[in-house]
Amino acid sequence: MKKILTLCMVIKDKKILLGMKKRGFGVGRWNGFGGKIEDGETIEQAAHRELEEEIGIKASEMTKVGIIDFSFENDPKLLEVHIFKVTEYEGNPVESEEMKPEWFAFNDVPFYQMWSDDIFWFPYLLNDKLFKGHFLFDRPSDADYSAKIITKKLDEVAKI
Repeated sequence: MKKILTLCMVIKDKKILLGMKKRGFGVGRWNGFGGKIEDGETIEQAAHRELEEEIGIKASEMTKVGIIDFSFENDPKLLEVHIFKVTEYEGNPVESEEMKPEWFAFNDVPFYQMWSDDIFWFPYLLNDKLFKGHFLFDRPSDADYSAKIITKKLDEVAKI
């Protein structure tokens, strides 16, 4: 069983905008912005909608840069996450019920309070490389627990 999700990473002036997840899956962790695809939506439409819902901005320059599959031990579900880099947008990021946005310099990204896979694929993202991969975790991260990576596969690719 596969679930398709989106993840938008907003980058501007050598800084990345991350959101502190305030509820739900991944609560208490810094992450990009995204989520589920609703009926009738394309992956790109879902990415745009989630960005607006979570921090109130409209992407005007959005490029798909990666696809990573995530799975968890003892869970047959596969999460296929389509990762987008947003470099131009309209509006100002604002806090929502779900996310509290904050800018970080590339060398100050708080990996210690993020999903444990991020430290591996962020270099691809920040250096404009396309990538695909798969991470198998023991269980999901939350505010008190950082998921342990059991296996990982991550490669630069020529196209997505």
